[in-house]
Amino acid sequence: MSMSPLIDDEYVRAPARRILAHLQEERTFGRPTVGIYCCYAPLELIWAAGCVPVGLCATSRYPITAAETVLPAGLCPLIKSSFGFIMTETCPFYRISDVVVAETTCDGKKKMFELIADRKPTLVLELPQTPDEPASFERWLESVRRMKRFLESAFDRQVTDQVLEETLRLANRRRSLIREIAAYARFDPPLIGWDELKEITALAGIFHGHDVIDLLRRALVRLEKRRRNGPVDRMAGAPRVMVTGCPIGGDAEKVFQVIEECGGAVVAQEACSGLKPLWTDVEEETGDPLAAIARRYFELPCSCMTPNTRRLEYIDRLIEVYRPDAVIDVILSGCHAYNVESHLVKTHVAARHALPFLKIETDYSEGDLGRLQTRIGALLEIAGTEKQEVRP
Repeated sequence: MSMSPLIDDEYVRAPARRILAHLQEERTFGRPTVGIYCCYAPLELIWAAGCVPVGLCATSRYPITAAETVLPAGLCPLIKSSFGFIMTETCPFYRISDVVVAETTCDGKKKMFELIADRKPTLVLELPQTPDEPASFERWLESVRRMKRFLESAFDRQVTDQVLEETLRLANRRRSLIREIAAYARFDPPLIGWDELKEITALAGIFHGHDVIDLLRRALVRLEKRRRNGPVDRMAGAPRVMVTGCPIGGDAEKVFQVIEECGGAVVAQEACSGLKPLWTDVEEETGDPLAAIARRYFELPCSCMTPNTRRLEYIDRLIEVYRPDAVIDVILSGCHAYNVESHLVKTHVAARHALPFLKIETDYSEGDLGRLQTRIGALLEIAGTEKQEVRP
């Protein structure tokens, strides 16, 4: 999109360098770094412990060859990339992390965490995967309590309920502002691109406090200026695409790029690399802030959950808000849970919303670019035709 930037050019030019500089600066103020792999790690608890969370490297094809000397070649590329970065010592965020908080969202990740646990202090959160059973939440709450004790012990500090309350309120405000920003994609043509939203969410996930609130407010002001200035001609009439499925970042972003090259516009990303971690807030003033935080994270609709009806409800809401003309479900090779659940998503989208649907299985390589262009191009041609037919 040819638009004025929503955030500072310094971050856009070199986001990894900007984040690393921030982490190093925070260390000088006595705020350690906590490396995380998944959106189930409660950020409010990390911030309340006086620490800074950072997502660890997991989205490049380059360290996969090294990882496959230990891991099976058929394993999910995200897991192989994560492990390869650690093996080759090429993830600066892992190097700077004082501790790591991981989670049991899939068997491959669980076993990979065993292989790295001796490198630095690592806590693996046990995530019960039957969300409708009361006992499951109690087990998850105990995992979150264990995380609190882990951080307090690792950094010799106490996390009080008062600090948790303050932190969760600020985190709720942050999520609310990002949802307002993302909502500018509901316009036709959309007023914000997937790449811009990625930059904003990545920045807001690292920085915490009133500074990030001010940054998000400035982005909203710039978006409102875009709205007043009128739509971007290049995007006018483009089929609107919602992307569902596995998390997408780094080399997997080729899917987004192909969608745009084929004339489509990505208006929503359902995955945990998109809107899923931002869609709901923590209930405030419950009297037990840690339990409220745990409840909010436990209700995230990952495909590891069974049954996973919340995910279908969440997809319904995204479709209502962002009004896509088609849905593309992206499955990373070897991710069996999302692969099986793709059938449920396809059936639901067809029955309830009558939208064109395409399932794509891919990895981090560039070998399938031609196939992606052919299949996505054909889907967008159908979606574009249907869009023209319903236009008054």
